[in-house]
Amino acid sequence: MTSGANKTIPSVSVSYARNGTATKSNELGMRPMQERAFERRGEQYLLIKSPPASGKSRALMFIALDKLHHQGLKQAIIVVPERSIGASFHDEPLSQFGFFADWTVAPRWNLCNAPGSDGGKVNSVKAFLDSDDRVLVCTHATFRFAVDKYGVEAFDGRLIAVDEFHHVSANPDNKLGAHLAAFIGRDKTHIVAMTGSYFRGDAEPVLMPEDEAKFDTVTYTYYEQLNGYQHLKRLDIGYFFYSGAYSDDILKVLDPAEKTIVHIPSVTSRESTKDKHREVEHIIEELGDWQGTDSATGFQLVKTADGRVLRIADLVDDDPSKRDRVSAALKDPAQKNNRDYVDIIVALGMAKEGFDWIWCEHALTVGYRSSLTEIVQIIGRATRDAPGKSRARFTNLIAEPDASEQDVVEAVNDTLKAIAASLLMEQVLAPRFNFTPKRPDSNPIDGYDYGEGGYDPEKENVGFNEQTGQFQIEIKGLVEPKSEEAQRICQEDLNEVIAAFVQDKPTIERGMFDEELVPEELTQVRLGKIIKDKYPALDDEDQEAVRQHAIAALNLTQQAVNPDADTTESGNTALIDGVRKFALSVTELDIDLIDRINPFSQAYAILAKEMNAENLKQIESIISAKKVQLTPEEARDLARRALKFKQERGRLPDIASPDAWEKRMAEGVAFLARMRAEAADG
Repeated sequence: MTSGANKTIPSVSVSYARNGTATKSNELGMRPMQERAFERRGEQYLLIKSPPASGKSRALMFIALDKLHHQGLKQAIIVVPERSIGASFHDEPLSQFGFFADWTVAPRWNLCNAPGSDGGKVNSVKAFLDSDDRVLVCTHATFRFAVDKYGVEAFDGRLIAVDEFHHVSANPDNKLGAHLAAFIGRDKTHIVAMTGSYFRGDAEPVLMPEDEAKFDTVTYTYYEQLNGYQHLKRLDIGYFFYSGAYSDDILKVLDPAEKTIVHIPSVTSRESTKDKHREVEHIIEELGDWQGTDSATGFQLVKTADGRVLRIADLVDDDPSKRDRVSAALKDPAQKNNRDYVDIIVALGMAKEGFDWIWCEHALTVGYRSSLTEIVQIIGRATRDAPGKSRARFTNLIAEPDASEQDVVEAVNDTLKAIAASLLMEQVLAPRFNFTPKRPDSNPIDGYDYGEGGYDPEKENVGFNEQTGQFQIEIKGLVEPKSEEAQRICQEDLNEVIAAFVQDKPTIERGMFDEELVPEELTQVRLGKIIKDKYPALDDEDQEAVRQHAIAALNLTQQAVNPDADTTESGNTALIDGVRKFALSVTELDIDLIDRINPFSQAYAILAKEMNAENLKQIESIISAKKVQLTPEEARDLARRALKFKQERGRLPDIASPDAWEKRMAEGVAFLARMRAEAADG
C-alpha cells in the first residue's frame, strides 16, 4: 500500500462506483440527501446525520421554508458554531431550480457578518424576535447568551436549526445542551439538528437518550455520498509511525505534488516540539527553498528540487494581520475553482469543520487526536469531489512509543487510541449492513445482487445494493431486535456501539496484545457489558440483538479489510468483494463463528508490519504487566453465558474442555462459587 510519497502506509482503502447520483438534482432542485431530509419535513424534532459536503445547509433551507410557509412557524433561527460557517446560509435562488420559494436572509439578520461581540448581538436577536422578518443566522455563542437573557419561552413557535450539532453536549456545564434540553422539555419549538460526525461515544453524550428518542433521524452515509460522486473514486485511511522529530520524517508521507492540508500537533501534545513556528519553518525547509511571500495573498512561495514553486498557506502564524490575510485569501470566492491557487495549507486549530477547499487530496494530521468527531471533520476536508481528483487520503502521523521515554505508557495509550479511530473510520466509510437470520423460508430481496452464483437457498447469502450502498446479510442463529428502540439502534446506531467498544481501553489492549485471549470474552462479555451500560432500558434479548448486530458489522468489515492486499487501481480491495469472499470461505456464516473472531487481529497485523519490532515488544510487555484477574462482574457475565450454554446443550460448561470459550465460562462459574463459599465462611 504505497503513498504518493516514498513511504508505505498501512491503510484501509475503500473504492467507490462514481455513479454521479450524489450530485444529480430532482425536479425541485434537491440532491438525494436533501430529498431524503425533505421527506421528513413535518417532524417536530429532526436529526440529520450526513457527511461534510453532502448539502446539509441547503437541505435545511428547503425544510425551513416549508415550516415557515406551510407548517405555521413564525421564524427560523439558524445557529452555527463559528462566524465563517454563517456564509453557508447566504441567499439562494431556490425557485430557479423548481422550488416554491427562494432562501433570503436580510443582511441585518445574518449576525455572523455583524461587528461586535456575541454578547453585544443579543439585543439584535430580541429585535429579530419582535420583527416580522423570517430568518436569522447567528453563532452558537450568540444564541446561548440570548436564551440566557430572554428565556426559552421567547422562542415559542419558531424553528431552531443547530448546525454542527456535535458541539452540543448533555454535560450540565454545556450551556447549549442545557438550553436544548429545556426547549425539548417545553415542547413549543421545532428543532432541526445537523452534523457530519455525531459520536455520543466522544467523551460526553450529545443528548440524553430520552431526549434523543424524540428525534426522527435522517442518515445519509459516507458510502452513499462518495459512491455518488463524479470524480473521487478512492479513499485511503492510514497511520504512520515516526521516531525523533516529525518534521524530519514528514516528506516520507507528504507528497508535494498532492494538494495537502497539514494539521500540526497541539503544543500540549507529546508530538509537539513546543515551538509551532519553528515546526512550520522546518516543514517549509524540507519542501524546498523559500522564495518569499506572495504580496497579494500572504502565501509562502517555496521552490522544490524539481523546479516547481509551491504556494503554501500558513494558518499557524500568531500575527493576526498576517494570518487574517492568508485566511481571507483562502476564502476568496473568485479562486474557489482555481486548482493552482494554493498547494499546501499548514494549520493547527483552523481548516477543520466548515473549511471548504475542494481540491484537497491529502489530509495529513500529526499527533493523536482525542476526539473522533475531530478526525471525521478533518477527513471531511479531503472528501470533496473535484475534477481530476480520483483519490483522496487521510494519514495520521504518530510518534512511535519509545521504551526510554518517561511517558511511554501515555505514548502506548495514544497509539491504541489512534488505532481505535482508524478501526472506527473503516466502519464509517463502509456500506450499511442489514442483517437477517437465515431461516428455511429465507428469500432473496429485490434490488440486491447476490454475486456470481446468485441466491443460494441452502447457504447464508450476502446481497449488495449498489444504488443504496447497503448489504443484506443472512446469519444463522442471529437474534432480531424486537422493540422499536432496539430496531432503531440496529439500523442507525451500530457505529455508536462500535465506537464505545473500540475506544474501551481494556478491550483494545487485550484484543491486540493478550496471547491467551478467548475472543468471546471481548465479543460477548465485554461488548455485552458496554451495551448493558449504554442501553439499560432494553431487555436482555434486545441487548443481545444489538450486541450481535454490532459485532457482526465490526468483524465483517475487519475480515474484508486485508492489510496485505494490493490497493492499486487494478487490485481494488472493495469491501463488498471482501465481505462476500469471507462469507463464501466459511462453512456456515453463523453468529457463533462471528463471535469467535478477534476484532483487533487485523489491526495488530498492521501494527506488527509497521512498527519497530523492539518497540512493539515493549508495548506488549507494558500491557501484559497490567493483566488483571477476573472481576466479580466479569465472572457474573460468564456465568450468565454458561447458563445459556446449559439451556442449549443440556449441561454446564466443562472446566477441562479443550474449547477455550467453554473453559472460560466454567472458570467464571467456579470463581462465583468460590466467592459465595468465602462469603458463607465469613
